[in-house]
Amino acid sequence: MVWNAANIVTLVRFLLVPLVVVALLLDTGGGGWRWVAAGVFLLAAATDRLDGWLARRLGQVTDWGKLVDPIADKALVGTALIALSALGDLPWWVTIVILVRELGVTALRFAVLRYTVIAASPGGKAKTVLQTIGITLFLLPLDTLPDAVRVVAWVVLGAAVVLTVVTGLDYLRRGLAVRAAAS
Repeated sequence: MVWNAANIVTLVRFLLVPLVVVALLLDTGGGGWRWVAAGVFLLAAATDRLDGWLARRLGQVTDWGKLVDPIADKALVGTALIALSALGDLPWWVTIVILVRELGVTALRFAVLRYTVIAASPGGKAKTVLQTIGITLFLLPLDTLPDAVRVVAWVVLGAAVVLTVVTGLDYLRRGLAVRAAAS
């Protein structure tokens, strides 16, 4: 690993992942630890924009960063979703759909890497924003908040799941086109 500001921020994101789970497990129903979990998750998600900005701004783009940054993102989102499903706060099918798409797109990107880099699409970026907002809302102590917050959480996460599937299919189409052109 090259020690630079961007890569350190990516490493911090990895270190924040278990803190989200610990905060969720420490919550005994009062809701305080759920707020901590949501805050840590949001902070970790924000580091994704920060490390990319730093890498480009400071000329610190590295192969390590290109490889590890998306893995850190998947670890954060995947761990939060699995924890929420394990606690019964989120149906497992939501977690499975999102994780299958994320892992599938990652595998697809690796499969076509020798031909081209499939960049994130605007839809993929919107999906990430909706997932982040939706997961953050589900990390909150929804049973102590007004029903409207729970409705918003479901609407946002529902939109995230739809966009997750649609953009996943788009990446698949793009990946197959790359493979066909290379044949």
